[in-house]
Amino acid sequence: MAEETSNYNAENIQVLEGMEAVRKRPAMYIGDTGERGYHHLVYEVVDNSIDEALAGYCSLIDVIINADGSLTVKDNGRGIPVDMHPTQRKPAIEVVLTILHAGGKFDGSNYKVSGGLHGVGVSCVNALSDWMKVDVKRGGSLHHIEFSRGHVTKPLETLGDCGDETGTSVTFFPDHTIFSCRAFKWEILCNRLRELAFLNKGVTIHFRDDEGDAHHEETFHYDGGIDEFTQFLNLNKKPISPVIHFEGSREGTTGMVQAEISMQYTDSYSTIEQTYCNNIHTIEGGTHLTGFRRALTSTINKYGSDNKLIKEKDSLTGDDMREGLTVIVSVKVPQPQFEGQTKTKLGNGEVDGIVAGIVSDRLMTFFEENPSVAKLVIEKTLLAARAREAARAARESTRRKGVMDGLSLPGKLKDCSERDPSKTELFLVEGDSAGGSAQTGRDRTTQAILPLRGKVLNVEKARIDRMLANAEIRTLITAIGCGFGEEWDISKARYHKIVIMTDADVDGAHIRTLLLTFFYRKMPELIERGYVYLAQPPLYKVERKKKSEYVLTDGELTQKLLTLGLDDFEVKNRDGSVMEKDRAVALMTLLAEIEATAKMVEERGFRPDELVNDSSAQGSGASMLRKQFSSLSAFGYGPSDYFGGSLKKLLDDVRAHGKQGLSVYRFKGLGEMDADELFDTTMNPEKRHMLRVKLSDAVAADQMFSLLMGDEVEPRRKFIEDNALNVRNLDF
Repeated sequence: MAEETSNYNAENIQVLEGMEAVRKRPAMYIGDTGERGYHHLVYEVVDNSIDEALAGYCSLIDVIINADGSLTVKDNGRGIPVDMHPTQRKPAIEVVLTILHAGGKFDGSNYKVSGGLHGVGVSCVNALSDWMKVDVKRGGSLHHIEFSRGHVTKPLETLGDCGDETGTSVTFFPDHTIFSCRAFKWEILCNRLRELAFLNKGVTIHFRDDEGDAHHEETFHYDGGIDEFTQFLNLNKKPISPVIHFEGSREGTTGMVQAEISMQYTDSYSTIEQTYCNNIHTIEGGTHLTGFRRALTSTINKYGSDNKLIKEKDSLTGDDMREGLTVIVSVKVPQPQFEGQTKTKLGNGEVDGIVAGIVSDRLMTFFEENPSVAKLVIEKTLLAARAREAARAARESTRRKGVMDGLSLPGKLKDCSERDPSKTELFLVEGDSAGGSAQTGRDRTTQAILPLRGKVLNVEKARIDRMLANAEIRTLITAIGCGFGEEWDISKARYHKIVIMTDADVDGAHIRTLLLTFFYRKMPELIERGYVYLAQPPLYKVERKKKSEYVLTDGELTQKLLTLGLDDFEVKNRDGSVMEKDRAVALMTLLAEIEATAKMVEERGFRPDELVNDSSAQGSGASMLRKQFSSLSAFGYGPSDYFGGSLKKLLDDVRAHGKQGLSVYRFKGLGEMDADELFDTTMNPEKRHMLRVKLSDAVAADQMFSLLMGDEVEPRRKFIEDNALNVRNLDF
């Protein structure tokens, strides 16, 4: 040990500079090297284009996922400067893309506000990309430069004239030796780009996916700005107020601070608060949110008291006043202070007072000019307060009995002996029958069982007092151990895996949805911490030659039947040669997919053979069939071979051959499995399949829960009508 210490000297001190530092510790700059960090690269490049828009020089941004998996961001801004930097003695574009903390956002002359505050964004993207190519239209010429992992591979060159056009095009391919994620996801990028278009009124963002066979394309442009954003968030809710919009600006210590607020009350019981600073989504809020909340509370109290709508005995809280509120707070701050490079919480203290002042003045004016709306808002607030008081009384009553604070666990909970929550699991099981099997088969040391009887209350349609009066909900809260509402404490969670285990039928799916609604609306931190899981029990038990095997999905069963069907069964190519088994399995799998798509198309009243041959036919069914038959051409076959019957017969023959000597049993419920089967297939950590519930897009999740579980019937009916024919396994 002493010898090792004696060799510790100056030469052991490693100094990482610039690009090497980013590549060595990428998570310090972009959050992580998984899916989140992979997409954060795109946001850093797009933010530069948005900063050009904020400065008034950019109106169009193109984002393209290219066929090779790279991504291009192109704008019609001024273009990154390409002239020689006075001190670095290299082109400015090279300085911007290879040196940390270099950019045009520090002196305040070109960008009054910006999202890429730290000047490390686009250079980090360069450092973490296998390659990057940049084209700049500026000063009448088209310029080009290339990089690899943060270093120049092709120096800046002028390719020709570009006339009066200006702008920057950045194309990059992330370094897959650094990232575990391997592809850009349409949904993730779509949500962020839509958000940016809402926040930047009048800017057009065109998004296209050319990778694989997807070819999605969408354009985002909102002249209504964040007011349209508010309407988008409330799409499946019933408003009780119009969209209320106000904005203003006040001088701060570092320059002019601008604030824009859009808010609307609905008849729901949940609250949506979306906050942004310089277009950055501050998911943890900060001083702008604090200022808004403070002003909202004081304004409603003052207006209500002055107009005798709120009495002295009414004890209102900020939570009461925000029930059913959807609000977007967007501020522009010259020198924002964020907590960390990931920028999730705004810290500028002066912003609190500036936002509070603007909201207080403008909201009071709105209430005075719209007394009927103000009265509706205050009535909803008073109802929320009464429900809160009723819930408090219910909590006090149950606490006296030792419930809700963990002193008395529910009788039907079959707890485990381990007390370290990081090692324990709680299975929420549908029905007493399955609960009995789970209780008998479980590992009693680490696995607890809570059987649920009947349907759990839909909390999307219930206020807190009604919710706490529900026995199953109280049982859930008590078993989990974190408390509820004002007493919520995630550190008191008794289990770090809460597993929803329901039957694979319509009722089971409904119970699963009700439980997810409860966790998302009332205990979202359990999802954010990764504590909520969905069990994946097998759908089938397959027996052959006294050997049993469990199959998880219909797709796996189809694959198994086709694979078994090709044992001692030859499939021949067009030229008469015998097809290799792997290739034959791929052909059979494709034929099964075509069969399923053709059936769906027929259910919609169309002839699949006509859709394939009609190039003008639109819709997902026609597109899918054309794509599948395009793949079929690689095997030397076409639509006529399928619709003529020869390939259909081949598929039927292979399936029939696969079923010979095979017994397939379909599990209709967990209770049909004995204790050993249930443990071995669904609960045994060494063999089971589970899905962790993740919250990748809060806006989309909120809309879906409101749509499926809320009071508004028409949007739900339309959703069902639009998607009815896409459903698989509706009933078992």
